[in-house]
This record gives sequence, structure tokens and C-alpha cells, in this order.
Amino acid sequence: MITEVYAMGTQGGTTGGGGGFAFLIPFILIFLVFYLLLILPQQKKQKAHQAMLNSLSKGDRVVTVGGLYGTIVGMKDDNSIVVLKIADNIKVEVSKSSIAGLVKTKDRR
Repeated sequence: MITEVYAMGTQGGTTGGGGGFAFLIPFILIFLVFYLLLILPQQKKQKAHQAMLNSLSKGDRVVTVGGLYGTIVGMKDDNSIVVLKIADNIKVEVSKSSIAGLVKTKDRR
């Protein structure tokens, strides 16, 4: 009886697995989806932000990451520090990388 069960256990020494490449296909597809939905848009956004930082000049109205609004009145240290005027006679220095974006103001009449 034991010999019969042992004989039914394997059939000619073949394994039931696919190939090594068939095992990797789901992982490749997951990476492709992550790249298209997460990594690529983030890189595009980062390049646009860097272009905005490089184009800053005197007179631009900006907002910092901390929520501080001000107008650029000068730059220091190879343009890595920006001097913002936030009120009359009040100027602060912030890192250029801490500027979140330009503020679009409407013309008031």
C-alpha cells in the first residue's frame, strides 16, 4: 500500500511551476503602474517648481511654505536667500527653496 501512494506522488520528475520570467511579470507591471501614476508626475511637478524658483525676480509677490506672503525686494548669497518685504519697514530673509509659489493678484481699482 505504501508503494502505491509513493508512486502517485510524482509524475516523471516534472515540477508544476511556470518559468522564472512568468513569476516576474506581475512585479514589472506593478512597478510600471507606480512609475506612471506616482513617480513621473512628481518629477514633472518638481521640475516646474525649480523653473519657477529660477525665474524669481524683484517685485514678484510670493508665498512661503510657512504661509508668509511678501514681495521680493532683493536676493543674497548667489540668489540662495531672498529678502521679502512683508509689511511697511519689515523685511525678512528666507531661503529660496522655502518659497512655495507665486501669488497671482487681481488688479484692484
